[in-house]
Amino acid sequence: MSTLSPNFKAVLAVLTLALFAAPAALAQEQEKVLYSFYDSGGLVLPVAGVISDASGNLYGTTFYGGANGVGMVFELSPGTSGWKETVLHSFNVDGTDGFWITGGLVFDAAGNLYGTTEFGGSGLCISGIGGCGMVYKLTPNSNGSWTETILHNFDGNDGFEAHSGLTIDAAGNLYGTTANGGAYSQGTVYEVSPSAGGTWTEKTLHDFTGGADGGVPYGSVLLDAAGNLYGMTSAGGGNTPACRYGCGTVFELSPTLSGNWKWKGLHDFSKRDGDGKYPYNGLIFDASGNLYGVTSGGGGGPHNKGIVFELSPTAGGKWTEKILHNFNIHNADGNGPSGTPVFDASGNLYGVTLGGGSNGKGSTFKLTPTTVGPWTETVLHSFSDQGSDGYHPNAGLIFDASGNLYGTTGDGGQFNEGTVFEITP
Repeated sequence: MSTLSPNFKAVLAVLTLALFAAPAALAQEQEKVLYSFYDSGGLVLPVAGVISDASGNLYGTTFYGGANGVGMVFELSPGTSGWKETVLHSFNVDGTDGFWITGGLVFDAAGNLYGTTEFGGSGLCISGIGGCGMVYKLTPNSNGSWTETILHNFDGNDGFEAHSGLTIDAAGNLYGTTANGGAYSQGTVYEVSPSAGGTWTEKTLHDFTGGADGGVPYGSVLLDAAGNLYGMTSAGGGNTPACRYGCGTVFELSPTLSGNWKWKGLHDFSKRDGDGKYPYNGLIFDASGNLYGVTSGGGGGPHNKGIVFELSPTAGGKWTEKILHNFNIHNADGNGPSGTPVFDASGNLYGVTLGGGSNGKGSTFKLTPTTVGPWTETVLHSFSDQGSDGYHPNAGLIFDASGNLYGTTGDGGQFNEGTVFEITP
């Protein structure tokens, strides 16, 4: 089995690649650490972001930590004395359960949680590690506990190393990507669907080749109202001087009457000067059907610090790219944008960078639309390794009904094992 995908630490290293941009404005938003993770046996490392329920509880995953030290699903509940953590599930290296989680969670209408693991489950994809990863479901019980159900074990041929979380449709079908495995060992897009009798069926929708269609997708897929899927690959799209194995692609997958899915390329990165490269995340739509995302590297200038981009559909089925912001290590700007960006009700775009900011430990930013040219950037918070602040945010943000932002950092906090934070306008 191929091992072309870098390990998690290598991914984080790539995400710290560098780019150049205009000076950033600084805001006075207030950042607060809601919870500092701690594990007496070692690291916790919350890599994915959080989601919330109607009561304001937050849910997420960690790469390490839990009762067995190989990852967990947690809930944080607000209270008068702070936020309380409840471990909903501790993953296990037992040949059945999964372990090492980088993807986030998604709810269904009944309140069940769904997610993925990079490794574990049945099978043997990498000697000494074992397991190709899996898709799981957590169901709440009346006594407050949660029950795990394994929905699918990857076997390598249908992909492995499910780095991203899942997307769910109205019928309860789950969609995701694997960064490795498949017919060409370059990753897959897959669907896991509920069947009669409580069983689940997995179907590979696309096997990436590493060529023109891209390869090694790390991010999640986005679903439109017509049932089409959109996503990005971190490699492929054709060799360029900037990227030996391609700088990555944006793609669309559309269901056909025959039951197959048709691939369409929307954009190849670094086909022109100043474009981004190496996207590791998902996409988001605006109300007009334009796509937005970030790349961890590329852009203008000598340092390649990453970009925020917009893709707009045009006549004839083509898509046109506009670079909204080039990141710059100077002037308190961030570098290495990570996670899927998010819009507020006014059309402003928010995200995080893994590095940079005034302390070099990452930042949260806001981009405000302009009539022409790049959007106006405001740095909301520069993370620090001083005090109890977290740093190195790797995942996107979410809003609550009051306009507060929530996210995670992989490092920092009171015990230097990562945090969940809130930013209040």
